[in-house]
Amino acid sequence: MPDVELVLRSTHVITPRGMHPASVAVAGGAITAVLPHDAGVPAGARLEDLGDDVLLPGLVDTHVHVNDPGRTEWEGFSTATRAAAAGGITTLIDMPLNSLPPTTTVAHLRTKRETAAGRAHIDVGFWGGALPDNLADLRPLHEAGVFGFKAFLSPSGVDEFPHLERAHLARSLAEISGFGGLLVVHAEDPHRLAAAPQRGGPKYADFLASRPRDAEDTAIAHLVEQAERLHARVHVLHLSSSDALPRIAAAKARGVPVTVETCPHYLTLTAEEVPDGASEFKCCPPIREAANQDLLWQALADGTIDCVVTDHSPSTADLKTDDFATAWGGISGLQLSLPAVWSEARTRGHGLVDVVRWMSARTARLVGLGSRKGAIEAGRDADFAVLAPDDAFTVDPAALQHRNHVTAYAGRTLHGIVKSTWLRGERILADGEFSEPRGRLLSRTD
Repeated sequence: MPDVELVLRSTHVITPRGMHPASVAVAGGAITAVLPHDAGVPAGARLEDLGDDVLLPGLVDTHVHVNDPGRTEWEGFSTATRAAAAGGITTLIDMPLNSLPPTTTVAHLRTKRETAAGRAHIDVGFWGGALPDNLADLRPLHEAGVFGFKAFLSPSGVDEFPHLERAHLARSLAEISGFGGLLVVHAEDPHRLAAAPQRGGPKYADFLASRPRDAEDTAIAHLVEQAERLHARVHVLHLSSSDALPRIAAAKARGVPVTVETCPHYLTLTAEEVPDGASEFKCCPPIREAANQDLLWQALADGTIDCVVTDHSPSTADLKTDDFATAWGGISGLQLSLPAVWSEARTRGHGLVDVVRWMSARTARLVGLGSRKGAIEAGRDADFAVLAPDDAFTVDPAALQHRNHVTAYAGRTLHGIVKSTWLRGERILADGEFSEPRGRLLSRTD
């Protein structure tokens, strides 16, 4: 065992045993021991005494659109990973769209990795994409190290990433399950969407009516049916409809290998408060009513929903027009996800231990990084966030690190300030100052 190089000490350390005083020893980029708070500091080691600030494992965000290469004016690896680090996120998994090219072949994965190399402030892995015409590319992508495959069951919004019809879904899911892979799915039924009233304009109520709950419910029902038939692992992305929860809970009870995520914007924002014309709130599926939100929180508490991720999906400001029908749909949330979720969780009786379970431990486990990420315990990567949980701030869009300063949280008061972020025992952010990029490109095969 290498000699201890660093000890981080706090009266509030979140480990798999809960939150308690501790000293965390680090050597060679890994946690070597979690010791009593008053443990002696080994000779030659540096002590970082964090006082009463909370030391928690770096968050793992498995749903991020970096859009690089090809749409770098929307985001990019440098800006996205800076925003993530500022929010206490130390690992992200990049979605196969909206970059050009999309990550749907091994050659395109190579392009993506070459683009990210040397520019990532945190660790980055990659999803592959499942399209109607790339069935033969799925196994090679899996062997090349993608963490799973993203598919849409309705139009994605970009022409280069078409959705899977039901026959395509069955073929792709059979192929992926054949090599033990994971399919992660944007589940909205295109026929239910087409049947919904489609009115353009600035009224949020009209946009909400155009993406009804039954579009999610129908698509999820079919996805669960296929997963059960094929004994295939599936993951429901960005769940917003609480009406789907009973079906999901029943499937889990039957042993269907289905997991589910939701997002900070569904847990903290409500349809009732979205101003007309404010397309910074537009996402698909949409932000729904307060009563729906209450049921999502209940499902998090009982485990029906497994985890919380950002679905960070930025664009240039000009694409966020006041017409909800044509404005780009996506919310930028990397930097604010932890304080947003924590601010709401604390009012609902949840603690930071719960937040860490939803945003770090379970997300790491979802993508097979559970032995390296997602917890403060010996043998894991020394990835940490230091949080002042009771400190509040008002969201100033100009202070955000992502490329385009558009946010649905502008002017909101949130609790929880990330004071520093650490990657493999190196401080990558402190008091708003960033180190040089130190992130690694991760592979499922590492």
